[in-house]
Amino acid sequence: MAKKWVYLFDEVADAEKYAGNWEGVRGLLGGKGSGLADMTRAGVPVPPGFTVTTEACNEFRKTGNFPEGQWDQMLAALKVTEKKAGKTFGDPTNPLLVSCRSGAKFSMPGMMNTILNIGLTDEVVQGMIKLTGNPRFVWDSYRRLIEMFGTTVFNLDDEVFEEPMAEYKAKKGYKLDTEMTAEDWKALVATFKEIYKQHIKSDFPQDVYKQMELATKAVFESWMGKKAVDYRKATAISDDLGTAVNIVTMVFGNMGEDSGTGVAFTRNPSTGNKKMMGEYLLNAQGEDVVAGIRNADPIEQLGSKMPEAYNQFMDITAKLEKHYKDMQDVEFTIERGKLWMLQTRNAKRTAKAAIKIAMDMANEGLISKEDAVLRVSFSDVDTLLHPQFDDAALKAAEKTGGFFVKGVNASPGAAVGQIYFDANTSERMAKEEKQKVIMVRPFTKPDDVHGMIASQGVLTSEAVHPHTLPWSPASSAFHAWWVLQL
Repeated sequence: MAKKWVYLFDEVADAEKYAGNWEGVRGLLGGKGSGLADMTRAGVPVPPGFTVTTEACNEFRKTGNFPEGQWDQMLAALKVTEKKAGKTFGDPTNPLLVSCRSGAKFSMPGMMNTILNIGLTDEVVQGMIKLTGNPRFVWDSYRRLIEMFGTTVFNLDDEVFEEPMAEYKAKKGYKLDTEMTAEDWKALVATFKEIYKQHIKSDFPQDVYKQMELATKAVFESWMGKKAVDYRKATAISDDLGTAVNIVTMVFGNMGEDSGTGVAFTRNPSTGNKKMMGEYLLNAQGEDVVAGIRNADPIEQLGSKMPEAYNQFMDITAKLEKHYKDMQDVEFTIERGKLWMLQTRNAKRTAKAAIKIAMDMANEGLISKEDAVLRVSFSDVDTLLHPQFDDAALKAAEKTGGFFVKGVNASPGAAVGQIYFDANTSERMAKEEKQKVIMVRPFTKPDDVHGMIASQGVLTSEAVHPHTLPWSPASSAFHAWWVLQL
């Protein structure tokens, strides 16, 4: 019998039979894939899709090619996904678009590649405009695909696309992406296609299957990318595990004011308080929230904007926390009022939060006292013993106006160091010059992780999203972290 490299989201029972237990399933399908499969089994609204296993990734790493049978299995799974979605990949009259997402056994937020809107071509764009009657949404989605394809598949710098976009917005007098019209996005697509051709020496691929093939390879290759390797070294994750690839039917948060996307924690990852903490954006796609491209709104405000979707979201997340017996980190999209869950995983948290959450869950009867003790690691205790600001000194400074600047701490601790303004310099000065470094950025994103690891603290002028903070690592390199949002 041929080796099975691909599992549909509703084939989780087959994965369990092969892997032996749930820990094995997480190793085989990765955290994201196993979460999507488990939510599908539980009846949670998850877009149809399938997972290419971590075993396929490890075989790919040996040869640079998909293992025998993988591509055929992906095409077969895509046919099933088309049937479930009621759409056809590459068909301009009723197109299926998919995302290609990484997913390792252990959470590595933002460290590997993701590509959205795969399946858009010049022809499909025209068909989607006729189908949706929303040309702004379609052109916006197409420019995102071209940009993500260039930066992830061919490793182009973000600035290659970001700078022309910033220049265009400045010329038009726009401050926000939401001010861009359909014609604006169409013009930017033409610019992005020229940039792509200039750097890649070929046109953006109009073969949707080639898009999916190249995207899958890019995710596999991102397992050994610099930021992923740096993160694994700092968090004691083995290089041998590999990443799964999740091909998921696209649902769109950028279809108007009745659509949106967000990320949330079922408890506060900094303090451990039992209160939902998260952010969302209307008329946006997921990377807009995590990358800090736009300032997002607190998750509780969604209740007044879309009460039905919000209430359903709160009910689902409460059930997920109870099911997994741990705080969950979730991603979601609302498309024209309908809620879709895109991820659930056990959440990262500070040492302080880890202790409080373990105690609270034991008191709630969710876990035993023995399990609570086991959930507090040595590194959690060690972190709490590192330098902290003296509360009395802070209050005294507050009264006398002794602060140069004040902000919100995203993680506890006190730090001192030389200021540098980019991740590469921060890493170099810490490693080569043995300096204590404070990295200062407008906002952090996953590409900054090597500078964050090297720094004693990080200072930002805009929101620091929790998904970019690798809390509770095994490495002492993180213990003195102090992140301050001005």
